[in-house]
Amino acid sequence: MTQPIRVLGISGSLRQGSYNSALLRAAGHLLPEGMTLDTADLSGIPLYNDDVRAQGYPDAVQDFREQISAADALLIATPEYNFSIPGVLKNAIDWASRPDANKQVPLKGKPVAMLGASTGLFGTVRAQHHLRQVLVYTDNPVVNTPQVLVMTAKDKFDANLHLTDEATRGFMRDLLKNLAVLVNMYRAQGQTAGV
Repeated sequence: MTQPIRVLGISGSLRQGSYNSALLRAAGHLLPEGMTLDTADLSGIPLYNDDVRAQGYPDAVQDFREQISAADALLIATPEYNFSIPGVLKNAIDWASRPDANKQVPLKGKPVAMLGASTGLFGTVRAQHHLRQVLVYTDNPVVNTPQVLVMTAKDKFDANLHLTDEATRGFMRDLLKNLAVLVNMYRAQGQTAGV
């Protein structure tokens, strides 16, 4: 029997009607057997300030770091703002990439899959490229294919933000299966995150 895989979903958008948050909800219905998905809330995380960090992580940040530590992998849905990732997402990554008093870094080595939705024609390709660059530094293995780049998102969701596009569902299923493969590969190699 395969060990369960706990995935933490992170949306880089705080907007209530976010297509990226809707993608994460859709992913929850497309998971391979044995995989679960919880979601993080970035809305309470303050701007990164190392003076604050030196006094101890704020409660919202500590909760987020603990969610990452408890997860086997991350699923990040990013919008594209000004050809890059949103500040709220980069800020959360900055908080999660710092060591605690025991030199543990919850983000380090955690397998990641990413996806994104945009109302434009490029489907967050530039934001995902920048996110990959950030995740090189944080030492995260990333699922490379398929790239889930949802363009003209308003045509792919209904009025209740339910994903209606079957091609996108197929890409998401494959992405999640490949994330499971990546997690199991790292487990077989005896590699663990947070060290």
